[in-house]
Amino acid sequence: MEWQRALHLLWRAATAEVQDVTGVAEHVYDFLLPLPGVGTVVGARWDDRGPLYLRRGRAARDGVVTWLPSDDGWPGGQTCPDTVAADAVPAVRLVDLGAAAPVDPPLAGPSLRGSGAAWAVECVFPLAPGDSAALWLGLDRRPADEEAAALQERLTQVAEILRAGNERILEIRAHEKRQVRDAFLAEASLQMDASLDARETLHRVSRLAVPAVAEGCVVHLFGEDGRLAPVATAHVAASAQSWLTSTARDDPWMKAVLSRGAEDREGIVLRGDDLTGGPFGTPAGPGGPVQALSVSPLRARGRVLGTLTFLYESADAGVRDLRMLSDLAGRAALAIDTTTLYEQRRRHVQMLQRHLLPRALPEVEGLELSAAYHVGDPSLDVGGDFYDVVVCGETVSLVIGDVCGRGAEAAAATALARHTLRTLLEDGVAPAAALARLNRALTGEGASRFVTALVIRLVPADGGWDAEIAGAGHPWPYVRRADGEVAETPARGLLLGVVPDARYEPARFRLAEGDTLVLFTDGLTEARSQDGTQFEEHAAAAVGALAASGKTAAEELVAAAAQFRDRGDDDTAVLTAKAKAKGTK
Repeated sequence: MEWQRALHLLWRAATAEVQDVTGVAEHVYDFLLPLPGVGTVVGARWDDRGPLYLRRGRAARDGVVTWLPSDDGWPGGQTCPDTVAADAVPAVRLVDLGAAAPVDPPLAGPSLRGSGAAWAVECVFPLAPGDSAALWLGLDRRPADEEAAALQERLTQVAEILRAGNERILEIRAHEKRQVRDAFLAEASLQMDASLDARETLHRVSRLAVPAVAEGCVVHLFGEDGRLAPVATAHVAASAQSWLTSTARDDPWMKAVLSRGAEDREGIVLRGDDLTGGPFGTPAGPGGPVQALSVSPLRARGRVLGTLTFLYESADAGVRDLRMLSDLAGRAALAIDTTTLYEQRRRHVQMLQRHLLPRALPEVEGLELSAAYHVGDPSLDVGGDFYDVVVCGETVSLVIGDVCGRGAEAAAATALARHTLRTLLEDGVAPAAALARLNRALTGEGASRFVTALVIRLVPADGGWDAEIAGAGHPWPYVRRADGEVAETPARGLLLGVVPDARYEPARFRLAEGDTLVLFTDGLTEARSQDGTQFEEHAAAAVGALAASGKTAAEELVAAAAQFRDRGDDDTAVLTAKAKAKGTK
């Protein structure tokens, strides 16, 4: 075969048709064995740890034979040629195998001599950093200078093609590895971001990594005392789970390693002798023998939250991708920090919400009071719904309201509205006048948020209570009569905080024994089902179906709306008062 055509075919094979440079061997030997004077071709490959394989082809003989260092008939010994720098050109030379005191080429000498070669052309070349190869052409005589130069040139050309082919293969593998890594990290981010529950997020981190990254995983977080404590563990062997948890919590060697890993920005990897003295040697725990261990700091928003530890029981190739481990740890830390901050914020919101509502409802003779509050979306800020019950002598005032929006400004307006109304009602101010005073206070403050409110004052009367109602843009309350009939009670009036001189007119009605007043915010009626229907269409029926006991009426109504709701994140407040016979509470 004409040599240039042979090189072209070899180039195609090395750069387009194989996934490993060793797969080009058949072509290499086919092209080199027909060269003039060549009776044997020997190839070898080695890395920093030692030889990887030895291959020999002989003209018109037994084809190509491959040996591995673990084979019983391995002929190459353990000494490898000097490693060539990754950017070096192939090193070629002519070797005399028949001298009186020959120095055999490392790895290839016995195979060349065993094939009857007296001389050899040697070419040592790099494939990648730490990965080298060599080819030898065995000759039965010393070649002429011109012939030797031609063989060296052709061997160099083959070596360059093999190196280029290996570079392409490494690029493809690196690209595929990046794709797999990016896909895994993307899936990991989706899984970790899918929950705002801190505990669930921590367990998702450990479960995602096993066995995709390693055979074991432990997540540690710093506690308030500044010490690392395990918060989530996972292992491929179910029997090793409790052992791994106790080891991660109690082992002093492990604690020292974790401290080092938390302080190292890139993390640490331990292998071999580095694991001496630890709990993962022989005999180890219920899991398999640990070959390597990596510890990455969980760093988010400039703070180290803890560590992410992986245990590798198989070959530690995965440990080499420290970038992926660091990236995974960074994403995990951000997810953990986000859920932790969310939990803190949620607790603060709940605490603030409790301060905006009465701690408990008063005990009132002749009335059975109940209240309930439902947070529409716990991920949102504090809402503006409020309610109160104010007792002034024998008079009882029921208050419910809603400040538009959420957050600190809404909370401030809520506190102002509730406490202003409470103060006025405690001083005996009538409902309509109390709303007018609050409206002037809000407009005078230049409040940017409007408020809806409803005030009902109850005065004891024979067989029940006389009620006086005034409203400011708030949903009208329901009255459930003792016989089960339900009706709205009108309470017209402008929103608070909009028009300075707004007037509020009172209305009066009778609340007989057995009747129940139901006050609520718009979160109740605006709850939507999956088909878009609002609970407003079902609210009257839900009020009519309330149980005989008034103590659970508010909770029942909120629960009915929550079960109905598919959409809607507004908070809901419900306040009920059931008239009872005098002398009962």
